[in-house]
Amino acid sequence: MHFGSLPTVGVDALTPEDFLLDVREDDEWEAGHAEGALHIPMSEFTARYGELTEAAPEGGKVYVLCRVGGRSAQVAQYLIQQVIDAVNVDGGMQAWEATGRPVSDGKGGSGTVI
Repeated sequence: MHFGSLPTVGVDALTPEDFLLDVREDDEWEAGHAEGALHIPMSEFTARYGELTEAAPEGGKVYVLCRVGGRSAQVAQYLIQQVIDAVNVDGGMQAWEATGRPVSDGKGGSGTVI
């Protein structure tokens, strides 16, 4: 999948300090997500954009995740147009889970990627 000049990174390059934005829908998030990620579904993104600008690190990168990388690419492209340093996470949460990174259900248990 090629998105032109869209910055993309693999899950293996992410560190625990990186700021993650998960744009999957509520049911996907509740099934399993990366601990500490900010959740704003793509379907609500423009209405809830202020939540991102408040939470994102000043001058830092925003790593955008979805299930496989399509929705996150669209959101990352939008953020770049808003002059936010956004990076699409290639493979999304499926790659996150496949590389053995922890998936949380938000209730103290392990989640699953749907």
